[in-house]
Formats: sequence, structure tokens, C-alpha cells
Amino acid sequence: MTKIGILGAAGRMGQMLVREITNTDGAVLAGGADHVDNQFQGQDIATIAGLAACRLLLGTDASKVFAASDVVIDFTHAHASPSHAIVAARLKKPLVIGTTGIDAQGTAEIEKAAKDIPIVWASNYAVGVNVLFALTKRLAGVLGDDFDIEILEMHHRHKVDAPSGTALTLGEMAALGRGVNLKDVSARGRDGLTGERKKGDIGFAALRGGEVVGDHTVMFASDHERIELTHKASSREVFARGAVRAALWVATQKPGRYAMADVLGFTD
Repeated sequence: MTKIGILGAAGRMGQMLVREITNTDGAVLAGGADHVDNQFQGQDIATIAGLAACRLLLGTDASKVFAASDVVIDFTHAHASPSHAIVAARLKKPLVIGTTGIDAQGTAEIEKAAKDIPIVWASNYAVGVNVLFALTKRLAGVLGDDFDIEILEMHHRHKVDAPSGTALTLGEMAALGRGVNLKDVSARGRDGLTGERKKGDIGFAALRGGEVVGDHTVMFASDHERIELTHKASSREVFARGAVRAALWVATQKPGRYAMADVLGFTD
């Protein structure tokens, strides 16, 4: 049995992870932590998720969760995940990160930690989305720059970062397919008199509303035709299932930074 801990255990994804681990053969819940101000502090992490009590109480100390676990899943915040990676490296525990919106400094800290421990870091753990990543890269490589690329995403009103990490990864896949750097061609936040669209740009649009779990569409538009690739998630269960799958996989890997494509065995 692989002992899995959760950071962000009282959040919406954290609760879903608790339920998924409980229902997964070969996995056992090892502990959970969340922000000190979380309303559920001190409560049983299983009852928070609507399950029978497991006698593991929600705490604030990430290091205790790492110490009790074979591998830890982190769905917290952009400012917290890099520090958790440092703790994981110090304690030599594999890590799965689902947090998005992490800045360059935080990314560097995670990359440094990955020299000592195996880390899976993905913007989206749904199997279908990772198929979408692969298809986007492939199609961008096949179609020339006569096709404009636009990426549209929509999420629930509570999401704090935009564009979503998944949308940015889709942009990176499209840029890789075209052999360009996304930073050089990214078009975000159009408003007012922006002028004509630049040839070769990869555009982003973000919508927020209701309780939308996550919709992503990549559009390839030319003067005469349009191709659209779309993925819509109807439940966060797909993200939790993929993250637990990643945790079971990374627990036996060598140090390094891995993507969900590695977990799924995708190859170019």
C-alpha cells in the first residue's frame, strides 16, 4: 500500500482527493494539512470530505504530512507549493503538484527540488486533457501559420488565476509544434483599439462564471476553414483520479521533473 498525504486537504480538490484515495486499490490516506485559517482545522479529514471518520485530523504542518507519507499530493496555492517542494526534497519524499500560477522564482525552486526527488507537476491531471495537449502540439506542427491559433477557457467564478494553467500549457504545446517560444507570440488581454491580429500569434481568452469545472478549446482558423479541439470536464473527479494515478506512479521513480504524459506513457 502506498501512503498518500494531501496538502490543501480541506479544499474542493483536496476533499475529492481524500475520496479518491479512499476508493483506490493500493493507496491509503496518510494525512492532510491546509492553511492555518481554514475553517476545518482540527477536524477529521475524511469527515470533511463526507466520509466516515479515519482519525486523521487536519493540521497546518506540511512536514508532518510528508513524514507520514510515501508520496504527497499538493493542490494549494502558488506561493505555497514551491516551499512544499523544498520540504519534500529535504525529507526525500516524492511529490505531485497540481497548483497553477506559480511564478518564475517558484518554478526555479521546484526545478531545484526535482534534482533530489521525483516530482510530477502538471497543469491538468485529466487523461482527456493530456490527449488534448498531444493533439494540439501535433496539429500546430502540421498546419502552417496561415492558421491563427486561439485558446479559449472557462472556469468557475472562484478561480483566481487567468489564463488557466491548462490553457497556458495548451499554448506551450502549440508553440512547440510550431517551433517557437510562447513568450514571443502570446497575445493576452485584448481590449480597446488593439490593431490587427499579428500573424503567428497564439491568442488567449478567459471566461469565468457559475460552477464550470473546466472547459478548454483550441481553435485553428484560416481564411477558409476552422478546426476546433475541445475538452469539457463535468466533474473534478477526473482531476483527482489522474493525480492519484500520478502519485502511485511517481512513488517509484528516480529524481526528476515529470509531466502527466510521462505517467500515461505518451511519446512523441
